[in-house]
Amino acid sequence: MEKLQRNFLIGGAVVVAAGLVIWGTTSSGPAENQGAADEAVPEEVAVQEEAAPELDFLACAVSDEASFQDNSFNEAVYDGLLQAESELGVQIAEAESNSAEDFAPNLQAMVDASCDVIIAVGFNLVADVNVAAAANPDMSFVTVDGWSEGNDNLKPVGYKMNQSSYLAGYLAAAYSTTKVVGTYGGLQIDAVTDFMSGFYYGAKAYETETGTAVTVLGWDPAAAEGQFWGGFAPNDAVGKSIAASMLEQGADVLFPVGGDQFGAGIEAIKEAGDNGVMIGVDKDIALTSPEYADYILTSAEKRMGAATFDIIEDYAVNGNFSGDYYMGDLANEGTDISPFYAFDDQIDQAIKDRLAELKAGIIDGSVDPLA
Repeated sequence: MEKLQRNFLIGGAVVVAAGLVIWGTTSSGPAENQGAADEAVPEEVAVQEEAAPELDFLACAVSDEASFQDNSFNEAVYDGLLQAESELGVQIAEAESNSAEDFAPNLQAMVDASCDVIIAVGFNLVADVNVAAAANPDMSFVTVDGWSEGNDNLKPVGYKMNQSSYLAGYLAAAYSTTKVVGTYGGLQIDAVTDFMSGFYYGAKAYETETGTAVTVLGWDPAAAEGQFWGGFAPNDAVGKSIAASMLEQGADVLFPVGGDQFGAGIEAIKEAGDNGVMIGVDKDIALTSPEYADYILTSAEKRMGAATFDIIEDYAVNGNFSGDYYMGDLANEGTDISPFYAFDDQIDQAIKDRLAELKAGIIDGSVDPLA
């Protein structure tokens, strides 16, 4: 598939809108092999995949201070946009924010482009998207990890990340040979500490059940104190130093919450000569970043792509949009832990069974992931 894109300037912001999708084939093999290829795939059975019928609907997104290829929450939302473009035939556009100063003009660029829905990605845009929604009451907005300040045309999207992180914490404690695990975050905000708290209580649940002491470094939910590197830039040097310190203290499972910190964390593990592993966040990191897979025990997925697609589909196809809160949890598959992949045979079946029981208990309310 060859994908052509057209870039245009609106209000000083660079906006990338999806253009024409062309399906075709190329041949790079020797000419003498072409006959064999023709025999293997008879012309009468060759099928050309067709794009979805185009809908008159423009779905737009504005990133947090990172690109839409951040291997984290910005990219997860963008994946949902691309899915909507491919499967529904909607048009899409996006504006990337290099700093907080870009938030308001990028949102205004999308207003000027007459987007049918504008998705603001991340907690940091919450103030600006509320201002934009209030100034444009006839337009529809979505805030991911944010909230509405009384704007009926602004749909908040949130996640109970403590639920999947609880499972990840329990698994981390069970897997750890040192029984020391660590978590650290980008910023001390609810969207980050929700992961960290769930992880803490999951690890402590393993301690309570087995009688084996587990030390959790980096976050104390009762005191609301922990370690943070101060932003969401990928593979932050301060984050790497925190990881190195935790490894020195005996941690062999690390859970960094704040985008792609896995390259830096893996470097710290290698430099320490340690057998440590990491737990991914937001996306299925072992799957989406196979270069990290040998070090990713599992991931606590925040499935923003699915929510993005569902919201666009309901609006573009069914005409439904409201300011009602969307909350992703284990029950609606808005979050979960990822498969174990290369680590699957290193995890006892009894632990897998217990994780399934804990998941069911969280869903039915018999297990509190924050206690």
